Amino acid sequence: MMKRVAFQTFGCKLNFSETSSISKSFIKEGFESVDFKEEADVYVINSCTVTGNAEKKCKTAIKQAHKRNPNARIAIIGCFSQIRPDELASMDGVDLVLGNNDKFKILDHLNNLEKNHSTETVVSTSDLKTDLNFYPSYSSGDRTRSFLKVQDGCDYFCSFCTIPHARGRSRSNTIENTLKVAREIAASEIKEIILTGVNVGDFGKRNNESFFDLLKQLDQIEGIDRIRISSIEPDLLSNDIIRFVANSNKFLPHFHIPLQSGSKKILKAMKRRYTPSLFADRVSVIKEVMPHCLIAADVIVGFPDETEEDFQEAYEFIRDTDITYTHVFSYSDRPGTVASKSDIKVPPQIIHERSRKLQQLSDRKKLQFYNDHIAFSTKVLFESDNNAGFMHGFSDNYIKVKTPYNHDLVNKIKEVKLSKIDSDGVFLIDFL
Repeated sequence: MMKRVAFQTFGCKLNFSETSSISKSFIKEGFESVDFKEEADVYVINSCTVTGNAEKKCKTAIKQAHKRNPNARIAIIGCFSQIRPDELASMDGVDLVLGNNDKFKILDHLNNLEKNHSTETVVSTSDLKTDLNFYPSYSSGDRTRSFLKVQDGCDYFCSFCTIPHARGRSRSNTIENTLKVAREIAASEIKEIILTGVNVGDFGKRNNESFFDLLKQLDQIEGIDRIRISSIEPDLLSNDIIRFVANSNKFLPHFHIPLQSGSKKILKAMKRRYTPSLFADRVSVIKEVMPHCLIAADVIVGFPDETEEDFQEAYEFIRDTDITYTHVFSYSDRPGTVASKSDIKVPPQIIHERSRKLQQLSDRKKLQFYNDHIAFSTKVLFESDNNAGFMHGFSDNYIKVKTPYNHDLVNKIKEVKLSKIDSDGVFLIDFL
C-alpha cells in the first residue's frame, strides 16, 4: 500500500519553496501527498522561528499530527529545528528534528529509522557557520507562479533577528546553475517566477557574481513571461537595479522592501544598514521611473526603547513616503539576540495600540493606491482558484483582481481594465 505524507509549512516564501522541493522527492519515492488535516504515515512540519507566535503554531501542528495518527512518523525541519532542536525533540510523537541543511536528507533519515525500527528521536543540525552548501529549490504546486530560491542565509546580524543563526551565512548558487533551474520552471509552462531567499540582494558574493548580473541573465530566459523580486534590502536595491526593472519586459513594477522602522534612532539600534533618508531616496527613484509601481514594506512596532516620539517619527515617515502599504509586526524577543537583552521594553498594550495605528495608516494608503488605479489598463495573470464562483489574478504591479471563474483563463495573461473595488477590497475588471 502506498505510504501517505502530509506537509505543513510556516513562515516565509523560501520555506514554501523548499517544502515543495522536498515534497517532490517524497513523491519520487512512491509516497502519496495528502492534506495535513488527513491521516498520514509521515508528517513533515517546516518550521519558522521569526516570532514567538510562529513557534507556537509549530508546536500546535505537532500535537495535531500526533493526535491524528499516534503511529505516524513526525519530522520537524527548518529554522525552529536549527535554533532549539532539543525543545522540539522532547515533544510527544516527534521522531526527527532536522536543521536547515539537514532537512534535504530527510528521506535518508526516515529510511534509517524504519530499517533500525528505532523509537529514539533523531536530531541532526549541521553547524551553519561552516556548512556553506546551497540547496536549490522551487515551488510548483501553483500552476501559474513559482517561488525560485536564489539565495540562502544572511550575514547582517540585525539586533532583533535569529535568522543568521537559523539559516547560516549568506550563500547562493552560481548564475549558470540558477539559470538551469529557471529553465526547468519555464519547461513546466509556469508563467511567473518570484525570486526568493533570505537576503536576495546578497546573491553571488562568494562566487564573484552579483544579483544585478543574475537579473540581466534571467531577463533572457525564454518561456517565462514575468519575474518578480520577492524582497530586497534597501541598501542592496541599487539605482541600476531599479532602472533595469523599469526597462525590462519581464521584471515587474513591484518591490517589497523591508523598512522595519522610520526612526533613525531605532534603525541604528536594530543594526540596520541604512537610514530613513536612504530608504526614501530608493522609493523616490522607483516612483520616478515606475509611477505605478507597488511598494510594500515590513515594519516592526514596539522595538525596545521605542518612545512615543520615535513611533511618531516612524509613523510620519511612512505617511509621507510613497509606500503603498506595510506589513506590521509586533516586536517579540527572540532568544539570544542583542535586542532581547534590553531592559527597556515597550508594554504590550502600547505595542498593540501602535500596531493598530500603523495598520490603519497602511489600509488608507493601500486604498488610495487602488483608487488611483480605477480605469487603469494592465495585464493580469489568472490563477487556478475557484472561490465561490470567482477566480483571482494579479496585475503586473501586484493589484489583486477577480472575475467569474473560467477554466480557459487559468495561467493566461490578459489585458484588462480595473473597473471598481469590490467590498472585499479586490478589483473587479473589464476585459479589453
